[in-house]
Amino acid sequence: MSAPTYFAPIGGHPAQTELLTDRAVFTEAYAVIPRRVMRDIVTSYLPFWTKTRLWVIARPLTGFAETFSQYVMEVEPGGGSEAPESDPAAQGALFVMEGRLTVTIEGRPHALVPGGFAYLPAGCRWTLRNDGDAPARFHWIRKIYEGVPGIEKPEAFVANETEIAPTPMPGTEGRWATTRFVDPADLRHDMHVTIVTFEPGGVIPFCETHVMEHGLYVLEGKAVYRLNRDWVEVEAGDFMWLRAFCPQACYAGGPGRFRYLLYKDVNRHMPLRLGQRG
Repeated sequence: MSAPTYFAPIGGHPAQTELLTDRAVFTEAYAVIPRRVMRDIVTSYLPFWTKTRLWVIARPLTGFAETFSQYVMEVEPGGGSEAPESDPAAQGALFVMEGRLTVTIEGRPHALVPGGFAYLPAGCRWTLRNDGDAPARFHWIRKIYEGVPGIEKPEAFVANETEIAPTPMPGTEGRWATTRFVDPADLRHDMHVTIVTFEPGGVIPFCETHVMEHGLYVLEGKAVYRLNRDWVEVEAGDFMWLRAFCPQACYAGGPGRFRYLLYKDVNRHMPLRLGQRG
């Protein structure tokens, strides 16, 4: 397998001479945020973060996807936060695309480079700093942890996708595989963040229709993705946001691999009372 690459936005603005036509769309079942629209004008800032801006690409919306938020963070050299998370009920996952970070979890520092992943359980003490000489860009996914009596909370950990063997989907001869940071059978976890890889010609050969909400950020390559009733072309840097039960399928036409960072909520009963979560 070739070395992984990760597309990260850098901002800026299109020239005044460019057409405004784009692939951005928000429907009742899904949204597509193309890489071309992740510009300076749509960045945000957070309390207690220095030399940092971010693109908010998902947030809970009543009647749409309600379980998670997802940010693309950009931290300049020397920037970061000593108090990054303001919600003690929120767990987090970080995935580094560019640059070098030091994430200190419960007093222990960890160096994260591209491909690096950190799971941050709800209530843990952590800090983040860009100790490099170039901007660091990474995903930060947040979800309120849904505890279950009798099941312990998961602990913090760090990993790198290059050190994890992808798991091929049965019957695909490796054309469709998933790099898993967490064992799917570990019921302590109520969300999965994985990397899905399709070799050229690989497909999801049916319309998946299931209860999990999804965030899919394309790290590498291009494909045609089925979202509800529509086939949509996507490429590295695009983000797809799916509500529960949105049909989805995929055809990776090449010429290179098609890879995306995937969020989904898992391993918990469905709330039966309006507004109940966690």
